[in-house]
Amino acid sequence: MEAELMALAAAGATAFVQQMATDSWAQARDRIVSFFSHHRAGAEDQIEGELETSRGELTMAIETGDQQTAMDVEAEWRTRLRRILLVDPAAASELRAMLDALGPTVNGQQVANVHNTISGGVQHGTVVQAGNVGSVNLGTSTGQV
Repeated sequence: MEAELMALAAAGATAFVQQMATDSWAQARDRIVSFFSHHRAGAEDQIEGELETSRGELTMAIETGDQQTAMDVEAEWRTRLRRILLVDPAAASELRAMLDALGPTVNGQQVANVHNTISGGVQHGTVVQAGNVGSVNLGTSTGQV
């Protein structure tokens, strides 16, 4: 169960950082502030300030190509989410709902960024890179490789 919560915290932090770099940040920020303030009552202004500080750091990091700072911003919010989920595992459903609401969609389908690396030599076969695979038909096998 803890591994699932850690994965959820990582997904949340990634989504937060992605939202920080978009034009729809204000809406996302309000949802994120609401989530955190539910677990830290009376701290809405402080949380919003911390998010805006992180967004400023991220924006500067993107502009200067500073990947380490961008990773640090994500790690900070991953840690905060992890702490909330460890103290209150029931917050997982609230976080999942928020991530569903924040996630980009095209034609009703969730959009995902996928980064795959193929290594280990020459590949002799079909390689599929996708965020979501519905029905895949690669044809019939002829027995030849």
